[in-house]
Amino acid sequence: MEFKHIPVLLEETIESLNIKKDGIYVDCTIGGGGHSYEIAKRLSKDGRLIGVDQDTCALKAASEKLKDFDNITYVHDNFYNLDSILKELGIKKVDGIMMDLGVSSYQLDETERGFSYMKDAPLDMRMNRENQFSAYDVINTYNEDQLYDVIKNYGEEKFARRIARLILERRIQEPIKTTGELVEIIRCAIPKKFQRKGHPAKKTFQAVRIEVNKELDILNKAVDNSIRFLNEGGRLSIITFHSLEDRKIKVKFKELENPCTCPRDFPICVCGKKPSIKIITKKPIEPSEEEREINSRSRSAKLRVAQKI
Repeated sequence: MEFKHIPVLLEETIESLNIKKDGIYVDCTIGGGGHSYEIAKRLSKDGRLIGVDQDTCALKAASEKLKDFDNITYVHDNFYNLDSILKELGIKKVDGIMMDLGVSSYQLDETERGFSYMKDAPLDMRMNRENQFSAYDVINTYNEDQLYDVIKNYGEEKFARRIARLILERRIQEPIKTTGELVEIIRCAIPKKFQRKGHPAKKTFQAVRIEVNKELDILNKAVDNSIRFLNEGGRLSIITFHSLEDRKIKVKFKELENPCTCPRDFPICVCGKKPSIKIITKKPIEPSEEEREINSRSRSAKLRVAQKI
């Protein structure tokens, strides 16, 4: 299956990076190479691009799309390990870093990956297929309270308790092996009058995917590492696709811009903590109506940008 993915907020993200021709840039989620292609076009032979992805299919697709550029290094890893990735490459500082935190169209559309609630497939949802832990393990080994916490906290699902309880009841009979089985359970757990807006399994599938790939757990460290490796004036641009991610990035950026822990009534700062970034986007950049019409998967996207000071 061809790796297809329409890059979201493409022009806005590229513009936000303030690309210098001889700079060093990191695309932490290279995917199909859409954003990276536009970065590479703006670099001279003295510039360099590091493309990171935990999905080997994505790296293969990106290397094919970017085959005409010879100043790109591809790394199979999670951007959580950005510090060790750059150290291994002998890179001390970079001029810009971007992250696209969405699931690619390819991953959603490739049935066997198990990301989609629209197609029956093995319960998987691993972005890095070398990892052993999958959606099957979450659904079949977590106890009721653990399942409830995942579905409630990561999916913000109103009926999380009913879904968790019904999962346990079903798996007593036999393991739950497919996305289709899980969708059926969710449909049974949610009253029909609440199934009119959107697919009833959407929130639970999001929650399980986040748990499998530890998507929220890695963000704080990833942002800290990114800022540490940026040159002064370098930009960090992050695209999020759901409120949990966006909130986490928003809060983290605010902490880095104003890290002072002194009580508000103190006349001067005595904690000694200094800002490390300036937030460029006081409000997140969202897709235009035109982009939303062309690419429905861009609708929830938000871009936040910070600059190293």
